[in-house]
Amino acid sequence: MGTNGADLRGTREALDHVEAATDALLHFRGAVEDEVASVLASDPTCAMGHVLDAYLRLLTTEPADADEAAARFPAALAALPRERLTAREHGHVDAVERWLRGDMRGAGARLLEVTRDHPRDAIALAVGHQIDFFTGDAVVLRDRVGGALSAWEEDDPLYGPVLGMYAFGLEEAGHYDRSEEVALRAVALDARDVWGIHAVAHTYEMQGRVADGVRYLEAREPEWAEGNFFTAHNWWHYCLYLLEGGEVGRALEVYDRELHNDEVELVSMQLLDAAALLWRLLLDGRDESVRWRALAAAWEQKVEPAFYAFNDMHAVMSWVGAGDLARAERLIADRRRYVELTPAEVSNRAMTRDVGLPVCQALLAFGQGRYDAVVELLHPIRHRINEFGGSHAQRDAVSRTLLEAAIRAGRLSLARTLVSERLFVRPSSPWNGFKRAQVDRLAAEKS
Repeated sequence: MGTNGADLRGTREALDHVEAATDALLHFRGAVEDEVASVLASDPTCAMGHVLDAYLRLLTTEPADADEAAARFPAALAALPRERLTAREHGHVDAVERWLRGDMRGAGARLLEVTRDHPRDAIALAVGHQIDFFTGDAVVLRDRVGGALSAWEEDDPLYGPVLGMYAFGLEEAGHYDRSEEVALRAVALDARDVWGIHAVAHTYEMQGRVADGVRYLEAREPEWAEGNFFTAHNWWHYCLYLLEGGEVGRALEVYDRELHNDEVELVSMQLLDAAALLWRLLLDGRDESVRWRALAAAWEQKVEPAFYAFNDMHAVMSWVGAGDLARAERLIADRRRYVELTPAEVSNRAMTRDVGLPVCQALLAFGQGRYDAVVELLHPIRHRINEFGGSHAQRDAVSRTLLEAAIRAGRLSLARTLVSERLFVRPSSPWNGFKRAQVDRLAAEKS
């Protein structure tokens, strides 16, 4: 699989668990946590066990998990004979240490070096791929995996998930035909590849192919709808299709069952999916205040201290949706101080300063009915919102907010331009067509 080998140190049992952990990591299975624990139990000196333990905590984008990694990893490293680490292990250790210092982009760059020397290192590929996603770097998201693929053979057990990662990179870089082809191939090779299934969902979303998306996710539901960390996010994609098709009631049924309820674990990535779904309904004028209040309460423990600007946006969405504008204002004030006091090497500082803060301010302004202010905040950054992470589908909430604010502010020339941009990318999107008709009607009434 490209995980074990002479360049990784540990007992045979520990390295077998590293292999199993790698398989579970690429399939988003909960077994990854048990396998990492087994690595460390069988060989406390196995560097990759401690590296994986840190990666798992950092990948959650939860401040508390990052704090735990920051406490555990240095102590573990101090007990290791560092002079015995291989170059490959040093690369992973260095990536973890950079990430723990807040240098997420530096960690991704270091893992790219590991991949160039060890293109079959699936851990370096998977973690680096997620960092590219967190930082919104679509080109590296594509090329990190593409540059390694020639070293892989189709009969490798992890080739399907690696191909699924490449498909997602292709989609985010705008290669939709190629993305669909590669993603479908990835899932055909490995039906458990929920990331590949997710790449297909993204590709259809970006093309406005609602019916195709619904059919595909429904046909593949047994593979993605349970037993993995990605279940809720793929349900979110299913809900996006339902909303595009006008099936709001069904979308809310899925929301209540899968995205947020009293029994759902309070995980930031799931909370942001819930917020992003409800925000689309808020933009369309629907009152979901009861759901918003429940969601807003869940965010309270997820955004202190500052860690990831993309999460901040969704917390502010939730507080605005719940009518708690004062709480949104407090987070914005806190993030201004954070930008002033945080070292430049911390990736989230620039993400917050350049994109996160203006987006959060715009969401608050939208909740206050200051639609001109929303336009003034979002329009200058609309072509760089990728810089604070997420996917095109996730960031579309920001683009929709700008369009809706332009309409409500009566800035119809701008609204017409924004609608035109959307239509010529996704001409079959029902929502885009509705917005075009709305802008045309308002313009006719004004003339």
